[in-house]
Amino acid sequence: MAASFTSGWGIECHKFQSLRPVCRTKPLTPQQLHCIQELCGLRLQRMPVQYILGEWDFRGLNLKMTPPVFIPRPETEELVEWVLEEVAQRPHVVGTQIGPLILEVGCGSGAISLSLLNQLPESQVIAVDKEEAAISLTYDNAQRLQLQDRIRIISLDVTLDGSWTHLLPWAPLDLIISNPPYVFHEDMEQLAPEIRSYEDPVALDGGEDGLDIITSILTLAPRLLKDSGSIFLEVDPRHPELVGTWLQSRPDLYLHLMAVRKDLCGRPRFLHVQKSGP
Repeated sequence: MAASFTSGWGIECHKFQSLRPVCRTKPLTPQQLHCIQELCGLRLQRMPVQYILGEWDFRGLNLKMTPPVFIPRPETEELVEWVLEEVAQRPHVVGTQIGPLILEVGCGSGAISLSLLNQLPESQVIAVDKEEAAISLTYDNAQRLQLQDRIRIISLDVTLDGSWTHLLPWAPLDLIISNPPYVFHEDMEQLAPEIRSYEDPVALDGGEDGLDIITSILTLAPRLLKDSGSIFLEVDPRHPELVGTWLQSRPDLYLHLMAVRKDLCGRPRFLHVQKSGP
């Protein structure tokens, strides 16, 4: 697949297979050949294809990609799909805000936020990240897709005490969604070279048990969510049981694990947590 994209990009199309048949046997110009050689050289250095091309598609949206900002994975498209299903099932209340008000924690490239805005034309999103590279890239992608009027992008570290107070002007929220850093720290060295060498480890390393950011999100959520507001998370397959146990130890948060959904590979990957109480 990587060769298909890089060779296609060198001759100004996204994939080699998308070329018109007559062009597939046309000799390359010296400039095209040089471009392909440069792209292949980067791939041989294990640079991810998304960074080489400088863009990637996510749920039909073409997003700019720049290192070291986290590259959205196919599993995250499934998380967005689940959120859209849940929003569609919720009754519309006359006289209230027309679309859901959504907070994304750890926006990265903006893939989740912008996909939701694209599919929910009356929604509003607050997207936060502590890395300036991610803030800048989300802003660029919002402009690229002409969605900048419905998203507020904020530099914020949710692990800091009192960080939730910066989000109070937008409370109460309907939804919080996140694909947070959830890799167990001991597993970081086992990641592929493309990931270890190029992507920001801060966007991957979830601490000793992978829960550092997840528990921070769950701790701030009750202060920001509406009653019956929901949190949707992408997690490690070992996390559903750990998160369920952690929530039981924190009854003061009034949060309950409502559902666990498996990804296309059959691994428990996504959580739906709901607020019920003060």
